[in-house]
Amino acid sequence: MKYYLIAGEASGDLHGSNLMKALLKKDPKAEFRFWGGDLMAEIGGKPVKHYKELAFMGFLEVVLNLRTILKNIKLCKNDIENYQPDVIIFIDYPGFNFRIAKWAKTKGYKTHYYISPQIWAWKENRIKAIKRDVEEMYVILPFEKEFYEEKHHFPVNFVGHPLLDVIENYQSISFENFIQKYQLENKPIIALLPGSRHQEITKMLSTMLKMPKQFPDYQFVIAGAPSQDKEFYQPFIKKDNVHLVMNDTYALLDVAHAALVTSGTATLETALFNVPEVVCYKGNWVSYQIAKRVIKLDFISLVNLIMDREVVKELIQEEFNAKNLKAELQKILNSSQREKIFEDYKKLRKKLGGGGASKKTAEIIYQKIKA
Repeated sequence: MKYYLIAGEASGDLHGSNLMKALLKKDPKAEFRFWGGDLMAEIGGKPVKHYKELAFMGFLEVVLNLRTILKNIKLCKNDIENYQPDVIIFIDYPGFNFRIAKWAKTKGYKTHYYISPQIWAWKENRIKAIKRDVEEMYVILPFEKEFYEEKHHFPVNFVGHPLLDVIENYQSISFENFIQKYQLENKPIIALLPGSRHQEITKMLSTMLKMPKQFPDYQFVIAGAPSQDKEFYQPFIKKDNVHLVMNDTYALLDVAHAALVTSGTATLETALFNVPEVVCYKGNWVSYQIAKRVIKLDFISLVNLIMDREVVKELIQEEFNAKNLKAELQKILNSSQREKIFEDYKKLRKKLGGGGASKKTAEIIYQKIKA
């Protein structure tokens, strides 16, 4: 069978690569063509575009890069027509993927969507497009099945969260080996996960890096994103007590004592590694003002959304400042607060259900397109 996958971000590349592995077990002769990243490329097939060329963050950034986005959409449609896949698998990345799905359905392609866009957060009216253009939807959060099936009468497949498998299969590293590998100090580590895009990282680190002087008994280690070059981070690591680890975030979380994390999938990854965290977010002012008016959620982190209560502290926009960050970081370094977080993390894991998301999804996709 011929599979065409579209992932537009680092997380999509990760989950897309694991889905490709699972598909190969079901269909050893599977052929892949994809928009994704290095992890998907390692599995095999033909890459079309790297996600580094696709990631535009926020309303304003999308408008400024509209010409490039439209050019990529045209390229994608032409490429699908030339490839003639048995199925198109969309992986999150809704702005781009919804446009392709609408076109693909009219052309008669099978359309499967792995990792539902967060339409429960905003743009809920996209359910109309999903009902019209998507044949099979695979959801990874427990409350999404209820959202789709009970509220919108659209059957979906709850497959569990793929991060459970990714982290379970991760080969653990000792603190001693980690600090030796990266020539770090023998002090507890506070991990800094400032995001993956240029403007996001710069904005987040400008506040996060006010902490190292306040906490001299700890060392601060930035998780370098795979979407960025090492040189981009050089200005940030000139401060004392600040280090950089490139493309090894899971190892960093494995040995971290606490973390400051930009909102996104990383908040859940940090929790699954059992690291107390403060969730941080500060976006473009215009984008944030628009988002505040259209997003109807009590929380922004996946941890709190899944638990439907505050498990980890969220510092958003103006609240994300040095004074608040210092106070919240001190709290999660306190033993009693840490124990409470650890107990909540155990409950979070139970809510996420069992592993095997990639395997379950591959099984359904293969059976559906073989029928």
